[in-house]
Amino acid sequence: MYINFKKLRNIILIIFCVLVSSNLYSQESPAIKVYKFDIKEEIAPPVLRTTKNAFKKAKELNSDIILIHMNTYGGLLDAADSIRTKILQSEIPVYVFIDNNAASAGALISIACNKIYMSTGANIGAATVVDQSGKPVPDKYQSYMRSLMRSTAEATGRDPNIAQAMVDPKIYIENVSDTGSVLTFTTSEAIANNFCEAEVNDILDLLKIDGIEDYELTEHTLTSLDKIIGFLIKPYISGLLIMLIIGGIYFELQSPGLGFPSAAAICAALLYFAPLYLEGLAENWEIILFVIGLILVAIEIFAIPGFGVAGISGIILLVAGLTLSMVGNLRFDGEFINLNALIKAFFIVVTAAFVSLVGSIWFSKVIFTSTILGHLALDSTQQSNEGFTSSDKEYKSMINELGVAHTNLRPAGKIEIKDKIYDATALTGFIEKETNVMVIKYETGQLFVVKAE
Repeated sequence: MYINFKKLRNIILIIFCVLVSSNLYSQESPAIKVYKFDIKEEIAPPVLRTTKNAFKKAKELNSDIILIHMNTYGGLLDAADSIRTKILQSEIPVYVFIDNNAASAGALISIACNKIYMSTGANIGAATVVDQSGKPVPDKYQSYMRSLMRSTAEATGRDPNIAQAMVDPKIYIENVSDTGSVLTFTTSEAIANNFCEAEVNDILDLLKIDGIEDYELTEHTLTSLDKIIGFLIKPYISGLLIMLIIGGIYFELQSPGLGFPSAAAICAALLYFAPLYLEGLAENWEIILFVIGLILVAIEIFAIPGFGVAGISGIILLVAGLTLSMVGNLRFDGEFINLNALIKAFFIVVTAAFVSLVGSIWFSKVIFTSTILGHLALDSTQQSNEGFTSSDKEYKSMINELGVAHTNLRPAGKIEIKDKIYDATALTGFIEKETNVMVIKYETGQLFVVKAE
């Protein structure tokens, strides 16, 4: 049988080519994976946490692009700086869609992104550092912000002079900015000066203009834990927790033993420090400062009469621990410390502590004499003409009697008179154990004493 090897070879080559071309045709290019998250609130620790989680998730999903949907008037510089650093160090390209505003800290974050897109009527700029009242802070901090804006613009191929003009009103750039006003770009101005790629209507329009036809868009969603932590580290919630901590400590000092006030203070402390620790704001040493301060205050009250070095040191450490835990970038590593954020945290702590102390003192005086809570106490009396007897005469006879403090009175405690132990309350101040005392009055079943001269 004759075999035409030449024809057979040609047939095999044709089949091979058909199979290869069919395989290549069937292999569609993979869809571009886009991971989107929002920054639509004040730049603060919750936003930093969201950013970290979004970048982590995008990396796990092997995303090709991270897209930030932004609309913010700014916020805390330390949080914005951390987000900026995260973007600049990202191996995944980061785009931002400015949907209306990217002011102050928002402008810094936007300039760090690989591409900037803006909606109609959007703005970017006005990055001057201001205090709580909206007034510009000293030039020391403006200088740091200018350097941040310059270095960020240089890293992303944008004009560093324009970037720092968004901070400093004294900088003049011909045909771009005048002296005396901080630079803010509209969408068209940003496009003209290479601070925006294009004007877009929405996310889908952005992807289309960027040339991405086949994509897989994944949106970042907050978990229940994220929402809880984000809620707990809000400044006003931190203030309320500080009030509970101070109030619980105050009420616990009014009576011996551990009770509900202690439990409330401990729970409030856990809710205060735990979210801040998870956010990376509270360091171990800052929490230790708070604990040491608490111990010193306890030693001053329970072991040392009066109030001296231990008590004052304890209060300072308590305030320092609570304040520093709210502020990041304080690790003695030479990083810039945002004094503005530090002052804000200190103000929150001091204000909350003061309000808590005043409220606790008022509450302790009023609560048991108020008729509002009259149903919580017995208001009936046991009259002697109805057959009831009491030891009132014995107690009243002790007025002006001398005795000895059997325990510390702070203000409640026990005294010893003629080898008998009685409950008593110091009328003023702290009375140390074994101090001579004198009974000066008897009211509502209670002896009141002062130090005997």
